Amino acid sequence: MALRSAAWYAGDDRNAYIHRAWMRRGVPDKAFERPQIAIANTASDLTPCNAHLGEVAQSVKNGIYEAGGIPLELPVVSLGETNVRPTAMLWRNMAAMATEEMLRANPIDAVVLLGGCDKTIPSLLMAAASVNLPALVVPGGPMLTGTFRGVPLGCGTDVWRLSEEVRAGTLSQADFLKSEQATIRSPGHCNTMGTASTMGLLAEALGTVLPGTAGTPAPDSRLKVAAHESGRLAVELVTAGRRPSDILTRASFHNAIITLAAIGGSTNAVVHLLAIAGRLGLDLTLDDFDRIGSQVPLLVDLAPAGRFLMEDFHRAGGLPAVLREVRDLLDPAGLTVTGRPLVDYLDEAPIWDTEVIRPRQEPLLTEGGIAVLRGNLAPSGAVVKPAAASAHLLQHRGRAVVFDSIEDFHARVDDPELDVDADSVMVLRGCGPKGYPGMPEVSNMPLPKKLLEKGVRDVVRICDGRMSGTAYGTVVLHVAPEAAAGGPLALVRNGDWIELDVPGRRLTLDVPDSELATRTPSTEAAAAYAAPQRGWQKLYVDHVMQADTGADLDFLTGSSGPEVGRESH
Repeated sequence: MALRSAAWYAGDDRNAYIHRAWMRRGVPDKAFERPQIAIANTASDLTPCNAHLGEVAQSVKNGIYEAGGIPLELPVVSLGETNVRPTAMLWRNMAAMATEEMLRANPIDAVVLLGGCDKTIPSLLMAAASVNLPALVVPGGPMLTGTFRGVPLGCGTDVWRLSEEVRAGTLSQADFLKSEQATIRSPGHCNTMGTASTMGLLAEALGTVLPGTAGTPAPDSRLKVAAHESGRLAVELVTAGRRPSDILTRASFHNAIITLAAIGGSTNAVVHLLAIAGRLGLDLTLDDFDRIGSQVPLLVDLAPAGRFLMEDFHRAGGLPAVLREVRDLLDPAGLTVTGRPLVDYLDEAPIWDTEVIRPRQEPLLTEGGIAVLRGNLAPSGAVVKPAAASAHLLQHRGRAVVFDSIEDFHARVDDPELDVDADSVMVLRGCGPKGYPGMPEVSNMPLPKKLLEKGVRDVVRICDGRMSGTAYGTVVLHVAPEAAAGGPLALVRNGDWIELDVPGRRLTLDVPDSELATRTPSTEAAAAYAAPQRGWQKLYVDHVMQADTGADLDFLTGSSGPEVGRESH
């Protein structure tokens, strides 16, 4: 078996001497003849959900050594959802590009990808798909359930809920702040079915995770066992020549979309799966999510769409138990990193708690998938998550209350004079990939205080940005084209009638085409659009594509492979 790393280490010329000598530092000669396995680690103290990945990496190293490989830890760009401003999504593509280039540039034969927080697993998979070296993912896992006054807290979801109760006057500020200390109980990412949990589970559905690993809580000793076995498997991937392009096929994306619906996963997964597919050159479209997933039953009763949390999900049987219930909908051609089909791992996957994971014949909802909307307000599409919405608002007609920027929203949302009622449709623009920049999680706008005080807890909201996977409400997201890219969202005016018809898959601005043709985009919105002059933000704004294709950069689509043309000396 010829190793890729031999192009650096084999031979007796000056360059081979340099490569070996600087890496030797106590390493025996035979080490350079073994598979070199990188561990792309997104651990960072500023990414709290991933802070424990150094410990996970040690277990991966042990497995690599045991299987005869050489582990090499490679710190890569880490994006913490809770702290990074203006939004972690702005740097997802940069993290993917940087990781891709480091994997290609270094003398490695395979890579183990360690991620957890929202953007880290997508960026790692985008990188691995682009460079196409043997690769697998070890998800960092969710945190354990915290409780406050005897009640479980879903991180993210309960932040949104409790903060609205404070604004409504039904919860004191003091009690709200007391709950803060109880929310985060252990290492790990969000314990709801937010984007982090969703992408860990979808990475397994795609076939890139050792089956049965995703969803294991971060502090659970079984995660270390899986990490050890993943290290062993990475060496096997080199021997077998098994690459991401062999695993990430149309069949695997089909299975990921089925999974997304059955678990009630985050809407953000749509953008990430489209971007990963784009790196492979696969023709995955927004419509595939509706076509494949919209009729799939929601089986997981987990916040924000349900009652339970990720620790309960793992206890109840986890992802294999869910997939066994929808096995007939999966594509049996979808492979895993073990070389075996995903469906092969579902024979012994019982549900241990039918309250948390529902049997197929008793779903939480008969249709749990993401709905894709189109119309004159979203010509290239928009998405909504019916499972997290209010049933009475899925078909709705109301007057627009328009905000031209997030700053405009914050300045006016609690103004007693704001002309808004329970039937209004709140519209926020300028929050797409180009406009913000980076498509932030602001679409689930807090409701006006005057409505909260009247007992209103949901209205239709429309935005060209995203919302956290931990969020809930009747929120239409990812409107494309965005306002800053010339989309019709820029033409909406206060008082315009908007019709939302989720069953009919329509999002319509009830204004004649002839009138729309005479309107000019909002000057107030345009003044707030991002206009960076240098650095990554300028590169991003100049080259980012729209949400309906994954919001990747236009020059990063398609796989480039692992080849490096020239020596360094």
